[in-house]
Amino acid sequence: MADNKKMVEQITSMDEDFAKWYTDIVKKADLIDYSSVKGCMIIRPYGYAIWENIQKILDARFKETGVENVYMPMFIPESLLKKEKDHVEGFAPEVAWVTMGGSERLTERLCVRPTSETLFCEHYANIIKSYRDLPKNYNQWCSVVRWEKTTRPFLRSREFLWQEGHTMHRTAEEAEARTIQMLNVYANFFEGDLAIPVIRGQKTDKEKFAGALATYTVEALMHDGKALQGGTSHNFGDGFAKAFDIQFLDSDNKLKHPHQTSWGVSTRIIGGIIMTHGDDNGLVLPPAVAPIQVVIIPIQQQKEGVLEAANRIADTLKAAGLRVKLDDSDQSPGWKFSEYEMKGVPLRIEIGPRDLADNKCVIVRRDNREKSFVSIAGIVDSVNEGLKNLTRALYEKALKNREDRTFSAQTLEELTEIANNKNGYIKAMWCGDLECELKLKEVADVTSRCMPFGIEPTGDKCVCCGREAHKLVYWGKAY
Repeated sequence: MADNKKMVEQITSMDEDFAKWYTDIVKKADLIDYSSVKGCMIIRPYGYAIWENIQKILDARFKETGVENVYMPMFIPESLLKKEKDHVEGFAPEVAWVTMGGSERLTERLCVRPTSETLFCEHYANIIKSYRDLPKNYNQWCSVVRWEKTTRPFLRSREFLWQEGHTMHRTAEEAEARTIQMLNVYANFFEGDLAIPVIRGQKTDKEKFAGALATYTVEALMHDGKALQGGTSHNFGDGFAKAFDIQFLDSDNKLKHPHQTSWGVSTRIIGGIIMTHGDDNGLVLPPAVAPIQVVIIPIQQQKEGVLEAANRIADTLKAAGLRVKLDDSDQSPGWKFSEYEMKGVPLRIEIGPRDLADNKCVIVRRDNREKSFVSIAGIVDSVNEGLKNLTRALYEKALKNREDRTFSAQTLEELTEIANNKNGYIKAMWCGDLECELKLKEVADVTSRCMPFGIEPTGDKCVCCGREAHKLVYWGKAY
């Protein structure tokens, strides 16, 4: 008990200081370490294992839709970056430049990629000649650099890992269909695998990606009521294709510009998992991405048969495809309980001499510490059921948090009152005028998160100016 108390005291309570709680988690759960390169993080093995599981799931889903992986250079010549005016203006404040090669000054500055649209477009201009060359459904897993002023592990760093999909299509309709298809891939992953409910919608013109025709997003609400942009999918139309002179000969023997999409998620997802599911004892990981899904703790392991039984259980679960760790170290059981709670391991199995005598073991859930006494013979079914129930419970808890923190406002005064005193989403109508969007940021310190799909309007007047409005917007404060 003393060991357990000591471990827990290392974490600041989330209700006391949410930002400090978050920092405590990422450090003490061995997810990251700080680097001598300001604003950059070292992702430690346990943190990287979470990313590997995210990558494995999404990569398979992408490939199911016909996506192929490629890799582009990390450097972009300045002249290439400048080919699309809106794009370069959107990224200019965050660009890192290479000006020297060895001891020689470069004749042209090289940008360290903040994103790779321009590189893909240069490549597509070389390989797309006919309608038979379309579609091109490419994705790359890589790192990008954006010179952020304020950084926080996973949520915002100067270098981060992500995937970026870049596709080219024969028609505008095909491009729009791919844009929505990938948004739904992200939404299903967040809700089904990460147990994080999301709102699907479109970004306003102010918040859309630089150079995009339209940007779609999945928005999640964290435990503290702030929003997190989970993943985005962009329809570029033929703007980039025109800027880069990408043309193809269509079946009607006419030269045309293809239509382009781009979509991505990053290691920011890991921050979202922490802030959605974590508690004052550490991480709570959804089973689909947990590096260890089940930890086995032998009790009185020096007693005859205990370690042998624990190993048999571990082998059985591993054979069933589960990620399992047996901790037979000389640390006390109490220390081990706290250690794996800190790391968010979904299920813990305890087995000691008494359990062995009854041919049973104990399963403990990480989210609610509920204990179940189960037959060793049926351990695979019991564990799979436990993981499924835990995933469902995490989703329902996160959904309730979102519902409890979603408010509606009809007037600017009402919206400001909510924004000043409550944390969460504020549903309110918007006329579509940029001035009103900027005023809400100035007066209430909220930004437009998205114009949601399939959600009924809350009125017909703009919350800011009172004019006629047809766009429902989710407003909020965000990471």
